[in-house]
Amino acid sequence: MSERLYSVEEVADRLGLHVRTVRGYVRDGKLPAVRIGKQYRIAHDDLATFTGRPVPETPRETAARQRHTEVSSIVEIDAISPETFGRLSSLLLGASSGRTGPDDEPLRVETVYSPERGRLKVIVIGGLAATARLLDYMEGVLAS
Repeated sequence: MSERLYSVEEVADRLGLHVRTVRGYVRDGKLPAVRIGKQYRIAHDDLATFTGRPVPETPRETAARQRHTEVSSIVEIDAISPETFGRLSSLLLGASSGRTGPDDEPLRVETVYSPERGRLKVIVIGGLAATARLLDYMEGVLAS
């Protein structure tokens, strides 16, 4: 059973009616419903037929369809030379700015380098796949 069923309260909220009014429509047979236990359930298609127009979705239903994931990563690298920092920062800049395809996820990269301590901090914010690729690129530069 994959059809969406609404409670009387949900139908009343969607239509801007009082719960008693919706129950009256069900009892009079104007709005088809199924009794489950002590409560009525109204099928999505029956509600659309009753209203004569598509049933608006709730913000929660819309949000579930437009799910978005994002990763925030902080990478700290010790004992990094200025030359390696230069190569790595060029790679990071190119990888984060060259995202032009339709499936490319936005990617934001920030770096903080301390030459006195030889420490680099990289902050990456972006989609799951894009962040994983960028971390693989970093690993390749650091391994060489």
